[in-house]
Amino acid sequence: MMPASRRHRPGASRDRWLISYADFITLMFAFFTTMYAISTVDEGKLTRVAVGLHEALDAPDVRPGSPAGKLPATGPSLLTQGQLDARMVLERDLAEDLRSGRMELLEDARGLVLSIPEASAFAVGSADLSDTAQAAIGRLATSLRSVSDPVLIEGHTDDVPIHSARFASNWELSTARATAVVQWLIERGGIAPSRLSAAGYGEFHPRVLNDSAEARARNRRVDVVITKGPHP
Repeated sequence: MMPASRRHRPGASRDRWLISYADFITLMFAFFTTMYAISTVDEGKLTRVAVGLHEALDAPDVRPGSPAGKLPATGPSLLTQGQLDARMVLERDLAEDLRSGRMELLEDARGLVLSIPEASAFAVGSADLSDTAQAAIGRLATSLRSVSDPVLIEGHTDDVPIHSARFASNWELSTARATAVVQWLIERGGIAPSRLSAAGYGEFHPRVLNDSAEARARNRRVDVVITKGPHP
């Protein structure tokens, strides 16, 4: 008489396809669940994550809410000795601008960042430097002549789209503002063109979330970055 185990083996072989089929269905379920989750992502939460990563990776020593003109004391400075000397020069020459909020001095992984709010430099939607801004940039030029590091001028906007006779997008507005500062520094500030570069980032490098009028005002700015090394 044939053993029971051998009598049932043919039946077990016929049903073995059910295991593969069940695995396939499980994988399909996991795939469509993932696709559904991606399609319903919370854009607001995603923006917060993106800004948080930018602040953590691109500007590790800058903290929202830091007093204007003060560098946050959160650990050892990232600056070289030359840039520490440059910071002392800027704090001396621009003391009144820093106290009044016309400029803000920060420190990040790239070096020193002198941030100039739109309200201190430009009319809304314009790339023409105000008289107040030209006077402040003149004082900045005096400081820059005392240091030798390369300088990157960055233009930034908020997330409100612009479409005017002069500027078709925030990209163009931010680039035009950065270029205006570079031109002033070269033509009237006596800064060597070889030390300068300009970039416009539109609304894509915000300092804070664009979730209020005050926050948008903080994001509309020109940053003067005294870098640690050669031009990128």
